[in-house]
Amino acid sequence: MINTKFQINHVAIYALVLLGLILVFVLSTLSSKPMFAFQNYPCQQPSSTSTPADPTVVGDELETALAGVSTENKTVIIAVVNKAYVEGGDDKPLLDLFLDSFWLGEGTRGLVDHLLLVTVDQTSYERCRFLRLHCYKLKTDGVDFDGEQLYMSQDFINMMWRRTLFLLDVLKRGYSFIFTISTDQFNGNDQSESNNINTGFYMIKSNNRTISLFESWYDRRINSTGLKEQDVLVNMLHEGVFRELGLNVRFLNTLYFSGFCQDSRDIKAVSTVHANCCRTISAKVADLTAVIQHWKRFQNSATGETAAATYGMLKHDACSGSWKDFIFGK
Repeated sequence: MINTKFQINHVAIYALVLLGLILVFVLSTLSSKPMFAFQNYPCQQPSSTSTPADPTVVGDELETALAGVSTENKTVIIAVVNKAYVEGGDDKPLLDLFLDSFWLGEGTRGLVDHLLLVTVDQTSYERCRFLRLHCYKLKTDGVDFDGEQLYMSQDFINMMWRRTLFLLDVLKRGYSFIFTISTDQFNGNDQSESNNINTGFYMIKSNNRTISLFESWYDRRINSTGLKEQDVLVNMLHEGVFRELGLNVRFLNTLYFSGFCQDSRDIKAVSTVHANCCRTISAKVADLTAVIQHWKRFQNSATGETAAATYGMLKHDACSGSWKDFIFGK
């Protein structure tokens, strides 16, 4: 396991799934053990010949960016953004909501120092620099990722695979990153492979086994037309690839790691909120704004108990409505 210096209670970071990738350092408030997604079986040896990148190769832009934000044990928080996430219409941009959550959360402000924003177009890169954050521009020749990528569109699928390749590069450089596997629906067993996983939120420790996993995962894109990368990873999980590599998966309990697919009923236990089961940016902004407003009421001593009692009643009407055109094929 990775040792972390971040001890967080009732974290109010809202995982907005910026292109499906919001990475937040969190610990369960009811457990002394980090809820990390991938752990090694102690009795097995690495089954892959893959090795991390040569640590003497330094000086390129990504290495500089990673070194600038990593913790002492070379762990980073990563979020991938594009133009659609940094430019709001009448609403606040999704990126701004994400950054607000670091300010509003309990004990979370210092985490921004370990956040690397990976931008996929010039507009998002310029916005990142304007906000004086740690920025890295991910270049993809011949591909324009600046618009909103609707769920399961071909551009959406392409972007998710490009993200997977980028994270493989991070692992090969010896950096671990926060990207904990969350669940759309949690069945009560954090080791059950029947949980509905979501690859928008998980943590990976850099070693030969995890590198092999990402290599195999990315290679499968060639024969996975029409499938997003999450579907391919689920297939690998059910085929036993994780066990063959000596990896163990722990799924996150939605009581603590809440999401729009399955809400936590206890605001006092929630560590993050994941805007899953939501198709459009405007819908995410609307419903996450409602969550943040509810959190503020909870923090207020005069309305805190009422907010705690009514948190489970929150409806995600905008996100529910965002699927209408998709369902009817428009």
